[in-house]
Amino acid sequence: MIDVARETNIERLRQVALLLVRENDYLHERLRSLTARLAVAEGSEAATLQLEIELLNEQIDRQRRALYAESSEKRRAAEKPANADKQPKAQTGHGPTVQEKLPVVEVVHELDEADKACPSCGGNLGVMQGQFEESEEIDVVERSFRIVRHRRTKYRCTCCSAIETALPPAKLIVGGRYSVAFACEVAVAKYLDHAPLARQARSMQRQGLDVSTQTLWDQLWALHGHLRPTYDALHEHVLQSPVIGADETTWRLMGTGKTSKCWVWSACCTDAVVYRIDASRSADAAARILRDYSGTIVCDGYGAYTKLAKERRQNALGPPAPTLAHCWAHVRRKFVQAQPHYLRASQAVDMIGELYAVEAEARHNGINGQALLLLRRQKSLPVLQKLRAWMLAERALPTSGIGIAIGYADGIWPGLVQFLDDPLVPLDNNQTERAIRGVAIGRKNHYGSRSERGLQVAALMYTLMESAKIAGIDPAAYLREATLRAIANPGTVTLPTVLLSG
Repeated sequence: MIDVARETNIERLRQVALLLVRENDYLHERLRSLTARLAVAEGSEAATLQLEIELLNEQIDRQRRALYAESSEKRRAAEKPANADKQPKAQTGHGPTVQEKLPVVEVVHELDEADKACPSCGGNLGVMQGQFEESEEIDVVERSFRIVRHRRTKYRCTCCSAIETALPPAKLIVGGRYSVAFACEVAVAKYLDHAPLARQARSMQRQGLDVSTQTLWDQLWALHGHLRPTYDALHEHVLQSPVIGADETTWRLMGTGKTSKCWVWSACCTDAVVYRIDASRSADAAARILRDYSGTIVCDGYGAYTKLAKERRQNALGPPAPTLAHCWAHVRRKFVQAQPHYLRASQAVDMIGELYAVEAEARHNGINGQALLLLRRQKSLPVLQKLRAWMLAERALPTSGIGIAIGYADGIWPGLVQFLDDPLVPLDNNQTERAIRGVAIGRKNHYGSRSERGLQVAALMYTLMESAKIAGIDPAAYLREATLRAIANPGTVTLPTVLLSG
C-alpha cells in the first residue's frame, strides 16, 4: 500500500515537472521571438515589445523563485557595498532576559560538616556573614489540578428552628463540577495559546485529570453564555470610534459533512477589536459587522467595502455612507513584490518610505491633532504629488508586476490621501492586521470550528482576548473577572478599558 502511494506521488511530481518544463520552454521561445522583433522594430512598436519582454522576464523569474519565495515585504538590496566585507560583524547572542514578573525564591547552600575543615591547615571554617556567591536559574512549577470540597456551614435558630446555610461559591454551570478558573484556563489555552481541546485533554490526563473534550467544550459554551453581553458591548464600543480598521481572513466550518469556508471579519479601534464569523465575504457580510457605521474605515482595496459605501451613498433613506481610507502598507507591498523584476519600482518604495518617515517624526515629537495635519500637508503632500506624477508617467503592461502595483494604487487613490484631511487616520491598517494574526495562528492549529455554536464561541473569545491585549491587560485575568461579575449579576458588561481604569 505504501509503495503504491509512493509511486503515485512520484508520477504526479514527474507530470508537474514536465508541465513546468514545457511552460518554461514556451516562455523562453516567446522571449527569443520578441527579442528578434525588437531588433528591427522602431518607434512605439519597439516600446511595446520592450514592455512585453519585461513581462516575460518577470514570469520566468517568478517561476524560478516560486519554490524559494522571500518575504513579500522584505526589500532586496540593490547591490552589496564595496566595503561590506570590512564591516565589523554584529555581536551575536544576548544577555539574560530580565524576568520582572517571576517571583524570586532564595535557596542558601551550605557546606557539609565534613567539608567545613580548612583544606590548607585543617582548622575550622567560620561563616563569612553576609558574603555569598550568587547565581540564578529559571525553574518550573508544574501545573496541577485538585478537587476543592466546599463545606457550607448550616445554622439553626434557637427560637424557631429556622435553618440558614452559608452561600456557595460562584458557579459557571449550576450544579457543575468545574470552576470558573478552570473554564478560563481552557479558553485561554485554546484561543490565546492555540491548543485544540483534544490536545488539552491529553495534557490534563498526564497531570492526573481524566476529562473529555466534550466536557471542555461545555465549559467554553457556558462562558459564552455569561460573556455574550460583554461581547455585544465591545462591538458597540468599537463602532462608536470615529476611525476604525477593517479586515477579513478565512475560517473553516468542519462539522457539516464537508468543510466549508467562512470568513472572520474584524473591526478595530485604538483600544479594542471585535470579530464576527460569516459564511460570506460580500458587502452584505461587511454590513453585518459594520452595521450603520458612518465614520472612517481604514481598509485595503477589497471591493466589498467600496460596494458598501457606494450602496449607502445611493440610498438616501438608509444610514450615511462611511468614508474609506486605504492602507499604504498594501500599496508598498505590491511595489516591493515588483521590485526584483523592475528596479524602477524602488522609486515608489522610497517615496512611500518618506511618508512613513513623516509619521515617525510626528510620533517622536508627540505631534497630533491639527499640528499633525499641518505637518502632513507640509511634508507628505509634496511626496504624494511626486509619487502620483511618477505613476502617471510610468509605462507598464497592466498585467506586469509594476503595472499591477500602479493600477492598484491608482484605483484607490482618493482613499490613500484621506489621511491628509483627518489626523486620526493612520497611514496603514497594520493595527487591525496585527489583531487578526492570532485568529490566523489559531486556524492553523485547530483548523476552525465544528458547529455554528463553535463559530459564535470563537468570535467571542478572540474578541475579548485580543481586546484585552490591545488594552494592555492580561487576557486570562480579564476573562476571569468579566465572568465572575457576570455570574454575580447576570447581564453585567465588563470592558477591558473599564477594568483597567477601575
